[in-house]
Amino acid sequence: MSALVVVLPPAPGSEFAYVVTNDGVHAARHGSAQAQLLPLPAQAGSEIVAVVPIAKLSWHRVDLPKGVGPRSPRLRAVLEGLLEERLLDEPETLHFALQPQARAESAAWVATCEREWLRDALQALENAGRPVTRIVPEFAPQAQPALYAIGDPDDAVLVAVTPDGVTPLPLASAALALLPSLPADTALVSEPAVAALAEQVLQHPPVLQQSPERWVRAAQSDWDLAQFDLSSSGGARTLKKAGALWADVVASPQWRPARWGALVLIVLNLVALNAFAWRERSAIEGKREAMRRSLTQAFPEVKVVVDAPVQMEREVAALRQATGAVSGRDLEAMLAALAASLPPQRALGALDYANGELRVRGLGLGPEEARNVAAAMRSRGYNTAVTGDLLVVTPEAGA
Repeated sequence: MSALVVVLPPAPGSEFAYVVTNDGVHAARHGSAQAQLLPLPAQAGSEIVAVVPIAKLSWHRVDLPKGVGPRSPRLRAVLEGLLEERLLDEPETLHFALQPQARAESAAWVATCEREWLRDALQALENAGRPVTRIVPEFAPQAQPALYAIGDPDDAVLVAVTPDGVTPLPLASAALALLPSLPADTALVSEPAVAALAEQVLQHPPVLQQSPERWVRAAQSDWDLAQFDLSSSGGARTLKKAGALWADVVASPQWRPARWGALVLIVLNLVALNAFAWRERSAIEGKREAMRRSLTQAFPEVKVVVDAPVQMEREVAALRQATGAVSGRDLEAMLAALAASLPPQRALGALDYANGELRVRGLGLGPEEARNVAAAMRSRGYNTAVTGDLLVVTPEAGA
């Protein structure tokens, strides 16, 4: 993921060291500048990651009590109580951050730093139009121990990063006794400026790593120190992360095969959808043409076909009327069907017939009898409805 990684300076007004990465893994360019002169991320959706230097952070191991997890409203107060005896400053002057995936009733790391210093540095970036998306530590406890030699020959620092914490020491032989117990194969990584000194002190050739490469590596951390009072813009940070991910999907070279695959899939779906629609339209048009042919073949006098079903029904009705044939909509046919469906010895009362609808009163049908009459009439092509002593008979659609 493309990002601008900014190292927060130890004092207000100082320049920010920075590194730009286009893929989240390799440093593209780096330098230092005042906040308003920092480069703007080149890609849409790129994130700005702030790195807290090792000199500004302290690390503490705590056991979270029952019912107190990362989302607990009492977390800040609980951490202050757990660390009160171990802190050199007043808890209210410090910013706290709990390790990722911490759980209640388990051990967890807590990072602390000066609250006002952190706020001022973040505000300077905000005022310069470089709002920070995430805040990460330069070093954090990790499962695989490692030693890092950083700084310059006049002020070199040896950082031991282990599962038991982060320990900064002067890069000198006299300080080696203060190092925690480390495996024999512990990796030694050094900045080029102090590589010779590191090899002399530790009697082991180091792997060279420029500080910008280390900052890019730090930006990949799961840690986010923007917690408690600094987490009010968490929703915005989430949106920025989503935007950065989407921008990478749209623009990054490693996503090019996926983009082409998605494009091909969309095109194939559009082609298939259009082919299906064309086939359905052709089938419907074929049925309409068959209906028009049936109409003109049965009634050659019909020259213009507008609505084949309606015209067919009209012509059939006219033919019946001309030949004297009885249709299902005629009174005679409806009375015959009703007589065959009514219970025995049931006399008809008042009759009313109009426009193919027969109304009969005075039958006195009970609920069961009404259901039986409806079923019998339905088998003969008629619908019935009973309201009180009124029975309404209508032909089914198409009858």
